[in-house]
Amino acid sequence: MITQNKRLFGIVLTVVGLLLIPLIAMQFTSEVDWDLGDFVIMGILLLGTGLMAELVIRKVKNTESRLVIIGLILLVLFLIWAELAVGIFGTPFAGS
Repeated sequence: MITQNKRLFGIVLTVVGLLLIPLIAMQFTSEVDWDLGDFVIMGILLLGTGLMAELVIRKVKNTESRLVIIGLILLVLFLIWAELAVGIFGTPFAGS
């Protein structure tokens, strides 16, 4: 049980660390221009992805199935991220 809690703590710590990158970059350049909504949305995406991967690790016993499911979760994350960043599909979701 302690190992599982360490993984959850690691997931949250990783999300915070990744969100610190644009926060620090905003202090040095005007090219990174995130507002509170951007941080909230990216935090939800990253935390949701991490927690879904943790759920798969806990519930799915077959290693091959785990890798496939986690790969699909990551694919969905990257597609949503790309849509939000540049609007590759042109949906209203990206603001286009």
